[in-house]
Amino acid sequence: MGRKRYLACAILLCCLASAARAAGIQLLESNPALAGAIWYPCAAAPQSVPLGSLAVQVVDSFHGVKDCPVTGTKLPLVIVSHGRGGWFGAHDDVEEALADAGFVVAAINHPGDNGNDSSKREDLSTWASRPEDMVRLLDFMLNDWKDRATIDPARVGFFGFSKGGYTGLVLAGAKPDFGRFAHYCKDATGACGELHNGETPPDPPHDTRIRAAVIVDAPSEVFTEDNLAAITIPLQFWRSELGGGGVGPSGTVRLANSLPGLPDIHVSPAGHFAFLPPCSAQFAAKLPRLCTDPPGFDRAAFHRDFNAKVVGFLRDHLMGNGGTR
Repeated sequence: MGRKRYLACAILLCCLASAARAAGIQLLESNPALAGAIWYPCAAAPQSVPLGSLAVQVVDSFHGVKDCPVTGTKLPLVIVSHGRGGWFGAHDDVEEALADAGFVVAAINHPGDNGNDSSKREDLSTWASRPEDMVRLLDFMLNDWKDRATIDPARVGFFGFSKGGYTGLVLAGAKPDFGRFAHYCKDATGACGELHNGETPPDPPHDTRIRAAVIVDAPSEVFTEDNLAAITIPLQFWRSELGGGGVGPSGTVRLANSLPGLPDIHVSPAGHFAFLPPCSAQFAAKLPRLCTDPPGFDRAAFHRDFNAKVVGFLRDHLMGNGGTR
C-alpha cells in the first residue's frame, strides 16, 4: 500500500472510530439552581434524547445516550457557563466533543439569566451570582453527583462564552472593576441604573479547583491588566473579528493583550454568535440573528476546527503534565 493511500485509510479509520463514539447524557431537572445536563464517555450507540421541561426555544432534544453508564475512571471534568440569555445546551457540540474525548462535562442554566428565565438578566446581581452558580455546580459534581467517583478532582477545567467568559476569568482569579463598567453605561437602566445609584455587587468568588480555562469572546469592560494578573492557570482565549451581542472587537483585542502568562489566542473571522453551533433550518428561521454569518464563512467547518482546538488545549492541560497547578 502506497504512503498516500495508507494515510488516507488511517484518516478514514480515525473518522469512523470517532463517529462511533457517543456521549452519555444525564439531565438535571430536580433543582432549579442546577437545571442542566452532564455529558460523559459512553460505549452505547447514540440516539435522540428528549429534553422535556428543559427544552429551550426550538431545541427539544440532544444527540447521545440518556443515562448510559459512565465509561472510564479518573476522568477530567469541565464545567460550562453560557452567555447572557443562553442556556446549558448552547454549546452542545463542544460538550459532546469533550465527552467523546474522555471528559465529563457539566453545564447548567444560570438562574434568572437564561433562555427560559430572564427575570434577572439586566440585574447587577448576575455579575456576582454567575461565578457562584459555577461554584455550586462544581461542588455538586465533586461531592453529590451519583457518579462522582469517576471524576479526578485534580483535573477540573472551564469553558465559557461571552458573559460565561467573564465568569471564567473571575473564577480563575480576576477581581472585576465595576467602576470601569459604569463608564460604559449609556443610560440608567438595569445594572447601569444600580451602579448609578451607588450599588455594587459583592465580590464574586474565585475557585482554585479550576486548573485550565477556555474563554470565548468575553466582555472586557470590568477587566484590566492589573486585575487579570492574579490569574495563574493556562488560558485559551478566542475572540471574533466582528463582535456583536454587546461584545466589541476592540474590547476583546484589549482583553487578549492584557491576559497574563502565555495564553493560547485564536481569532474567528466572523461575529460573536459564530461561536454557537451551526443552526438547523428551524432554529435559523426562529432566531436568524444568532445564525447569520458573513459571506464565505463556513460555520460548520469553523466548529470542526474550534472544537478540536478546545479539546486539544484541555487535554494538554488536564490529561497531560499540564494538569497540575
